[in-house]
Amino acid sequence: MKQQSLFLDLNDAIETRKPVNVSSVPKRSPFRYPGGKTWFVPTFRSWLDTCHPKPALLIEPFAGGGIISLTALFEDLVKQAVMVELDQDVAAVWQSVVDGHATWLAKRILEFDLSRESVLEELSKLNANTREKAFQTILKNRTYHGGILADGSGLLKHGENGKGIQSRWYPTTLARRFNDLNLIANRISFRKEDGLDVIQEYSSRKDAVFFIDPPYTAGGKKAGSRLYRHCALDHERLFSLCETIRGDFLMTYDNADEVKVMARKHKFQMRLIPMNNTHHATIEELVIGKDLSWMDQHPAVHEPEAVYKVSSKKKSAPAKRSKQIKRS
Repeated sequence: MKQQSLFLDLNDAIETRKPVNVSSVPKRSPFRYPGGKTWFVPTFRSWLDTCHPKPALLIEPFAGGGIISLTALFEDLVKQAVMVELDQDVAAVWQSVVDGHATWLAKRILEFDLSRESVLEELSKLNANTREKAFQTILKNRTYHGGILADGSGLLKHGENGKGIQSRWYPTTLARRFNDLNLIANRISFRKEDGLDVIQEYSSRKDAVFFIDPPYTAGGKKAGSRLYRHCALDHERLFSLCETIRGDFLMTYDNADEVKVMARKHKFQMRLIPMNNTHHATIEELVIGKDLSWMDQHPAVHEPEAVYKVSSKKKSAPAKRSKQIKRS
C-alpha cells in the first residue's frame, strides 16, 4: 500500500475553496460596515459546532457591525454576547438597542424623507441624545461612501445606477432589522470600552469564547486607519492576551507577514481563507486560533509552511514558500 504523505503538494489537484456567497447568509446587522464579517458566518458556525461543551458566552471585543454576535444570538449558538465598541457613533447604535430604543429607531427610519438636504440638516443637529445620535449614525452609514464613518468620509454623489444617497437606503429592511433586534436585546451586554481590557476581564472564563477582528494596522497597513476612528492597537499585547484565554478564541487578520510572525511566536495555528473584497476581487484573510484542525476539511485554507523575516527598518521580501502545505 502506498503510504499517504503528511503534507499535500501545492501542485496536487485539490478542490479550491471559493469565497462564501454572502447572499446566502441572513442579514442581521443594520450596518453596511467596512470590514464586515458576513462572509465569515459559515466558518464561525463550523467553529462553534466543534466547541464542547457549548459555550455560554461570546465576547466580541471589536464588534463594529456586530454580525457575528447577532448571528450567534439569533441562532441560539450562545446564551449571551458581550459586544464591545469604542467608536462613539457605532456605540450609540448598540447602546440604543440594549436600552430598548430599537422600535423608536425603526419608526424614525420609516418616517424619514431621505434627500441630500434632509440628511445634511439631520446631521447638523448638535447635542443629540444617544438614540438620536444612533439615528444620525445609521444615516451616515447608509449615505456615506462605503458606509465609512471615519473622519474624511462624505455623502455619496452618484451611488449605484445614479441613485446617489438613495443607493443604500432601504427603510423597510432597516426598520425590520431593528425591530428584530428587540428579540435578542436582553441577551446583549454592550460595553463602550477598550476591547483589549475586556478580553483581559473575561479571559479566565472557561465557558466563554472570543471572536476577535481587530483593525488591520499591523505592519503599517493603512486600511484600518482609513476606515476606523480608533485604529491604533497594540497588536503584540493582543496576542499576549489571547495566550491567557482559558476558553477558546478565533481571530481574523490581514494576511501580513508581521501578523504571522506574532502568531508563530505565541504558538498559535493559522489558516488562510478566501473572501471577496469591496472591489469583488478574491483575496485571502488569515484565521488564527489555538487549534484549527477542524478547518482541515477545507484543503485550500491550509497555511503554507514558510519562514518570515521582518525588519523594523526596511520591509524585507518574504522567504520562499515551501511547495508543501502545512497541516498543523
